[in-house]
Amino acid sequence: IRDSRSKVAVRSRDENIDPVGTCVGQKGQRVQTIVNELNGENMDIIEYSEDPATFIRNAMSPAEVINVIFEEEGNSCIVVVPDYQLSLAIGKKGQNARLAARLTSHKIDIKSETAYEEYLSEQSAEIEEDYLVNNEVELTEEYDAFDEAEIIADVEEIEEIEEIEEQD
Repeated sequence: IRDSRSKVAVRSRDENIDPVGTCVGQKGQRVQTIVNELNGENMDIIEYSEDPATFIRNAMSPAEVINVIFEEEGNSCIVVVPDYQLSLAIGKKGQNARLAARLTSHKIDIKSETAYEEYLSEQSAEIEEDYLVNNEVELTEEYDAFDEAEIIADVEEIEEIEEIEEQD
């Protein structure tokens, strides 16, 4: 049980009260009582926030978070951390990331700064490629439409010539 850990979010309605400090107590006395009751299970006490980005940032502690980027679909996000804090953000056996995800109800994809920059360049390359492919399709459709218009015009001309010949 020594490796087990919990994350707890707390908040105070009174802005003059520090919710985390109040739970921890002087010299950690209050939280130590709880840890002892839970047979030594460690606790991370973080401040709750109505703002999802701030809440996720807090939940990722002790890691420093550079940015939280929400995906368009569902409750998922990318959390960017400094390269040297990637393992801290993930935690032993993925525990920090897993607990933060459960606490915030978000699927959290943790990326180092370097990995995030690579991810962005891959995304922009894909967007550029999609743009080129889509524009090529539009151009091809325009040419196809032009060819069809020519064919229709040619058929109409032939029909007119045939009508004139029939009249003679």
